[in-house]
Amino acid sequence: MLFGNPVYKGFNKPEKFDNNLLVVGAGSAGLVSSYIAAAVKAKVTLIEKHRMGGDCLNTGCVPSKALIRSAKMAHYMHRGEEFGLENVQAEVNFTKVMERVQSVIKQVEPHDSIERYSSLGVECVTGAAKLISPWEVEVDGKRITSKNIIIASGGRPFVPFLPGLNDITYYTSDTIWDIREKPEKLLVVGAGPIGSELTQAFTRLGVNVTQLDHGSRLLHREDEDVSELVKRQFLKDGVDLRLKHEPKSFHNDNGRQYLKALHEGQEVEIDFDAVLFATGRRANTSNMGLEELGIEVTERGTLAVNDYLQTKFPNIYACGDVAGPYQFTHAAAHQAWFAAVNALFGKFKKFKVDYSVMPWATFTDPEVGRVGLNETEAKEQGIPYEVTKYGIDDLDRAIADEEARGFVKVLTKPGSDKILGCTIVGYHAGELITEYISAMKHGLGMNKILGTIHIYPTLSEANKYAAGEWKRAHAPEGVLKWVQKFHGWMRS
Repeated sequence: MLFGNPVYKGFNKPEKFDNNLLVVGAGSAGLVSSYIAAAVKAKVTLIEKHRMGGDCLNTGCVPSKALIRSAKMAHYMHRGEEFGLENVQAEVNFTKVMERVQSVIKQVEPHDSIERYSSLGVECVTGAAKLISPWEVEVDGKRITSKNIIIASGGRPFVPFLPGLNDITYYTSDTIWDIREKPEKLLVVGAGPIGSELTQAFTRLGVNVTQLDHGSRLLHREDEDVSELVKRQFLKDGVDLRLKHEPKSFHNDNGRQYLKALHEGQEVEIDFDAVLFATGRRANTSNMGLEELGIEVTERGTLAVNDYLQTKFPNIYACGDVAGPYQFTHAAAHQAWFAAVNALFGKFKKFKVDYSVMPWATFTDPEVGRVGLNETEAKEQGIPYEVTKYGIDDLDRAIADEEARGFVKVLTKPGSDKILGCTIVGYHAGELITEYISAMKHGLGMNKILGTIHIYPTLSEANKYAAGEWKRAHAPEGVLKWVQKFHGWMRS
């Protein structure tokens, strides 16, 4: 029996429960979990101590994409002559750009609001939640009971402590949205997706950006040819890229702010007006009573969960950034389905969370979209593969749009058209990758993609042409030689 489990020893289970499900955190994972529970007519309470929508709405996906859009428009205006347009000028009003970001958040906000979720049947509570027992949560002195609990408390930016940190002006991906005055010199620490997206956006909005990372390349999780293509565009945009730089200490000498860093054994100084840390994120696990209940934390700092997203207490689940292993909004929503369904119906059937086809995109320009394995991972894991690459510089629509750069790279199982993974670098790669996501999810191979009609002229034809490259490389030589002889015979 679930509650006969020895982990519950010493706790008094309530005779009745206020809820079927209680969710802590109203980010992507929490919203989807509570939505599902309400949709199947369960009694559900959602607790959020700060703002509905979590990081994605307020400080992550939505504001960053709004900023990137403004930056791209400014960039296009600077490229006017490429399109036959003369005397096109763009004067960036930095304050208005940042205000526009906030207006976009306000437009999206109703989708995640208390009003909307209340109308769906979710009991929304504002306040800090603390678990008192495996079935009880306290909020502002009030105790709420639930048969099942989902922890979806999200994550926060990690700021590495370095000497002098408190003497300088610095921001994170949570706080950068508060600025209205353009910094003249911005130092971005971190060359992952968040750091790279914001580096390029602020550069295109007229900020002098220095991007620093201890690694040897941008976007280290991607293949080297991907990183190199993005790097070339960054340098063309005017980013001062400092790779292989290890930050050591910050200094503020009479208003001059600078970083001391080591580069190939030499100490260098980098001046700035402000620093933006994009050095990863950490799960929010403190001050919620989790330690008192003995709920384990992994080496990564996330809550330890099994394949069903259960913690050590089978009725307490975790999903989203607090559970990992992925820190994507869509991954959180994906996990939320499994957590909610297992919590509400696990007595009859439980589902293991499926990460077999997990896509993501980095919204730099060019964009990077990926699903499944890349070459780096395949080599590390010893997985045999064949690689097919199609250059988007050959694509008619990309040429017409002045976006003829990038590639589609597909890994397939040797001797088969089974897709192991795909990386697309280029204009709207985050949209184009969907065809390969669907193919992998539903077991479709390169032959099926090749046999699908793609509208001309569109960017999506790149996917079909990549499949065509695969087919040419796997043409049946013996059959073709026989067919050649057949055609010769037919001409005689």
